Amino acid sequence: MSEGSEQGPTMGQPLGGGDDSNMTIEKTPAQLKKEAKKLEKEEKFRKKQEMLAKQKEETEKKNKEKPPKEKVTKEKKVITYDIPTPEGDKKDTQCPMPESYSPQFVEAAWYSWWEKCGFFKPEYGRKDIAEPNAKGVFMMVIPPPNVTGSLHLGHALTNAVEDCITRWHRMCGRTVLWNPGCDHAGIATQVVVEKKLYREQKLTRHDLGREKFVAEVWKWKNEKGDRIYHQLKKLGGSYDWDRACFTMDPKLCRAVSEAFIRLHERGLIYRSNRLVNWSSILNSAISDIEVDKKEIAGRTLLPVPGYDSKVEFGVLVSFAYPVEDSDEEIVVATTRIETMLGDTAIAVHPDDKRYHHLHGKHVLHPLCDRRLPIVCDDFVDMEFGTGAVKITPAHDHNDYEVGKRHNLPFLTIIDDNGNICGDSGKFKGMKRFIARKQVLEALKEKGLYRDTKDNPMVVPTCSRSKDIIEPLLKPQWYVNCKEMASKAVDAVKTGQLKVIPEIHKKTWYNWLDNCRDWCISRQLWWGHRIPTYYVTVKYIHAGDECDEKFWVSGRTEEEAKQKAADRFNRPLADITLTQDEDVLDTWFSSALFPFSIFGWPEQTKELDLFYPGTLLETGHDILFFWVARMVMFGVTLMDDLPFKEVYLHAMVRDAHGRKMSKSLGNVIDPVDVITGISLEDLHKQLENSNLDPKEVKRAMQGQKDDYPNGIPECGTDALRFALCAYTGQGRDINLDVLRVQGYRFFCNKLWNATRFALNGLGENFKPNSIMQLCGKEQPMDCWILSRLVQVVESCDTGFKTYDFTMATTACYNFWLYELCDIYLEYLKPIIYGENEESKATSCQVLYSCLDIGLRLINPFMPFVSEELFQRLPRRTNNEPPSLCITPYPEQQQFPFRNEKLEADVDFVQSVVKTTRSLRADYQLTPKTKADLFIRCSDEAMCSILKTFLDYIETLTSSSDVKVLRNEEVPRGCAMHTVSAKCEVHLMLKGLIDIPKEIQKLEGNKEKLKTQLKKLHETSQQADYETKVPDAQRQRNTEKMQHIDLEIKTLCEAVQNLCQLQD
Repeated sequence: MSEGSEQGPTMGQPLGGGDDSNMTIEKTPAQLKKEAKKLEKEEKFRKKQEMLAKQKEETEKKNKEKPPKEKVTKEKKVITYDIPTPEGDKKDTQCPMPESYSPQFVEAAWYSWWEKCGFFKPEYGRKDIAEPNAKGVFMMVIPPPNVTGSLHLGHALTNAVEDCITRWHRMCGRTVLWNPGCDHAGIATQVVVEKKLYREQKLTRHDLGREKFVAEVWKWKNEKGDRIYHQLKKLGGSYDWDRACFTMDPKLCRAVSEAFIRLHERGLIYRSNRLVNWSSILNSAISDIEVDKKEIAGRTLLPVPGYDSKVEFGVLVSFAYPVEDSDEEIVVATTRIETMLGDTAIAVHPDDKRYHHLHGKHVLHPLCDRRLPIVCDDFVDMEFGTGAVKITPAHDHNDYEVGKRHNLPFLTIIDDNGNICGDSGKFKGMKRFIARKQVLEALKEKGLYRDTKDNPMVVPTCSRSKDIIEPLLKPQWYVNCKEMASKAVDAVKTGQLKVIPEIHKKTWYNWLDNCRDWCISRQLWWGHRIPTYYVTVKYIHAGDECDEKFWVSGRTEEEAKQKAADRFNRPLADITLTQDEDVLDTWFSSALFPFSIFGWPEQTKELDLFYPGTLLETGHDILFFWVARMVMFGVTLMDDLPFKEVYLHAMVRDAHGRKMSKSLGNVIDPVDVITGISLEDLHKQLENSNLDPKEVKRAMQGQKDDYPNGIPECGTDALRFALCAYTGQGRDINLDVLRVQGYRFFCNKLWNATRFALNGLGENFKPNSIMQLCGKEQPMDCWILSRLVQVVESCDTGFKTYDFTMATTACYNFWLYELCDIYLEYLKPIIYGENEESKATSCQVLYSCLDIGLRLINPFMPFVSEELFQRLPRRTNNEPPSLCITPYPEQQQFPFRNEKLEADVDFVQSVVKTTRSLRADYQLTPKTKADLFIRCSDEAMCSILKTFLDYIETLTSSSDVKVLRNEEVPRGCAMHTVSAKCEVHLMLKGLIDIPKEIQKLEGNKEKLKTQLKKLHETSQQADYETKVPDAQRQRNTEKMQHIDLEIKTLCEAVQNLCQLQD
């Protein structure tokens, strides 16, 4: 059967064959009409396509005839301050305010004027610096940055926090000194100048000699060394620059020598041959803080300066020592196989039964002609490895102590340059990490190699040279810290010294209770040369380099020579002195900073006034390296603490919580945040850095990921405010640089609010001579003053407790939400209205808000607050010339707090927000006025609302506002609940799509029913009464009651709209 045999006839097809083949089915009129329309549409589509094709052809022809237009990008105009203003002169604030905030405009000219006027000096406003001040003295020193340095965000955080504290104290009327200074940064500076010397002249410091090299360093310092001071000024730091100190200034050099000699004469500085952190690239010992501890999980190849290939770390190599006169062996393991060349013993635990029979015996060194004793020591962990440990006293800190206890030989087998030396057989002269491979091969050849395993470890690297640190025995000068550390601990325990936050007390105690003596020798040329001399006496055999008898200290060589003559009872002519070549650790001079800057050991007027200081503020990472040492030197040399409080801020990390690292591309210059920078220029900074090319590529990708469009211009004020606001995060600050831009928008809000207010106040406005209420204030006037007082309280508490987040949050919320979003909106109809009495009263209130609000925020945002403050009229003719010396608001000055009124306005605000939300749901513009009905079941609520009718009408764009108590609402309103006892009804008749509104309310009702059902099911469970706490059951009951009430309200609203629809 054919496929179509079962099909019925279709229109136009023949019914059969034969003579009837020409017969067709006629179409109905409707079908004909439909077909005609189809043909008409097809014709229209064809003509349209022809027309479009013709237009395209003509356009292409024209484009060929005309040259292509270049795309014009409209650049945003940067607003700058262009009025000629000589350096130090006051900025012109009579010019019109730009329409929007511009950091470049605002920050221009102010700093040089502040500085020239002497506002930052403790002498300002008094005849003599020692003149008694009833409000007290505030003194703080800067943590002196390295002279080689440029600012990073850590510096910016320090500056922002310290400057806001300093400005607050100054505005509180105290005699204030924030003393700036710079650290000579021994290692860092020497490295920078050595690189420069070699790059430009192909000379080393040894080619020049010590004296000429030091002269080159001073030349570099005088040319480049004040760069960081300019950056600190850019950040707005209110330092007394006339008192800036450099740790190599003659005044401070004298203090360093004096401190060393006094401590040496008291036996607190001594000479000893001990292990130090040695950098073979720098050829110097370095401090613990200059050692980066790189953690690795297992076998890792790391680059090491001076080596073409990467070096293997993170493995534990096991090998055997043959026991003398025996077939036995002892297997030991090490992560530094090359150090076995310096082994002088094998240690086992005295209780380890496996080795009892070997006590007192020896093993034979397989690569050197040496017998090693097997010693017993409690430090050995019997459970780790084989329970036997190789001892290399001259190259390992733990082994050093074992060597001292057992009187073992100390064999140095690695020299200052990192090469194998001493009794090392054929390996002598090899680089240490070349020897690492060769020693391993030699052990394998002798059949003594046993195993290599991955081993998690910490690799100590030099933060300056990136070299691997080698523990080396060196005769050095040490400070005996035991007694000093004990006094520092007692100072905190007794409350004489406060450490804030208190979580850092534990670190303080841990470090100082276990404080080791401090190595202060550095094998450098740049720094404070140690004022000690090795004594050679005619006819007396030369002493050991560590023998204290042959060392004297002196302020001058003549004084030292006389000391030596007296000690050996010989004439001066028989004495020859050789000064120690080393310099002092940079931290030594930094530890003297709180009193050396005032001329100690002279008992100067400034030392009397400013020592001890008030506060020391810094990052918690240098609590021990700097803070503790200042305390130790203060109590020892001055017999008093250097400050009364220590505030430790958090450490800055990037937005992802990572440590700032150049190789990650997340180290940001704060000046780039202030002025803005393109991604291209960020990349150029990396290209011009000392990073390895591979690290540059990685860092560029990091920059691209975090700042695809570069960093926008944020301004100094926004950066400072953001950093202070971030301090509440804890030990670490995860700083999103782009979030700083949000505070730039906040600056714009301040700008626009003040600009609007000044326009509203008018040119002829004159504020009252003192701030006081006249009795004609409206409730909203009283409310904004009450909120202002709350900000005063928060700022006062915040500064006193170092809770800067409390202060910044209070200022931010007041300006942004309370003053701008609420009070100024409320004021608009009053300012532009006809009631002059209300306008005059509200203008006085508005002026007070601006005046006090700018004073409150000034310590955080000095530039924009000064700019705006200078544009305000003054209450009297005797006002201070600058905001930075205007009194800071104090709580007792403003008895305007009214918490009941604040609670009332909070309730009114909830009504306003609910109404605005309702209007937004129906996309009603402010120009679309609607009647508002507020229905309450509580008389007290009604009373509150009636007090604020004008305010509600203004902020909800209502044509009329009525407050109803349990009365019927007119038909045609949309409804939203404010609370269980209050609801707003917005007359929408003629304004919205009623069926759509009904559908929305029904949806809300179903959601509430689902919530109610779940709560009801929970409450019906068998163990509900026994397992759920009373308080939670009570909350659930109240919630069910509220939901039930809201459902009933929604039902009424739906019914109401249905009636309107009918």
